Amino acid sequence: MNPAPDSATQWALAARDGDPVAQAALVRETQSDVWRLCASLADARVADDLTQETYLRAFKALARFEARSTVRTWLLGIARRVCVDHIRVMIRQRRADNAFEEPAYQPDPAAGVSGEDLLRRLPADRRSAFVLTQVLGLSYAEAADIESVPIGTIRSRVARARADLVEAVETALTS
Repeated sequence: MNPAPDSATQWALAARDGDPVAQAALVRETQSDVWRLCASLADARVADDLTQETYLRAFKALARFEARSTVRTWLLGIARRVCVDHIRVMIRQRRADNAFEEPAYQPDPAAGVSGEDLLRRLPADRRSAFVLTQVLGLSYAEAADIESVPIGTIRSRVARARADLVEAVETALTS
């Protein structure tokens, strides 16, 4: 027997049936987590746009939401894909922009030690697992569902991310 859906999932089920109050409540209840994931995976400067894109995609797909997981997990999975798409576009755009330019100065990677800088240095898979579990507080199972990988993979990515972060801080402090 499945437990009763959380309030956000209940709002999603009502929103799926076209209730505009439920749609607004769903966004209100989940927006901060979606924004924080987008800011962590992509960039805080574009997190508003990526959050909006997440909800556009989610509301188009809401009729297919079956509540097999919480709506939070479902939305964060969509947000992750939105961020991946954004990063792919940015990489293509940078390659095109840089095709005719001289290489730019690359700052020392150990120069900044803010949390955001440290997270940006992590490989994308480790950063995503770390942000989902340690910043947003999702369980390893929820993060595994969002990332479409086994729980053990999430555990190892988080452990490696922690080790990478400790090493980066130690390097920055001794430089």
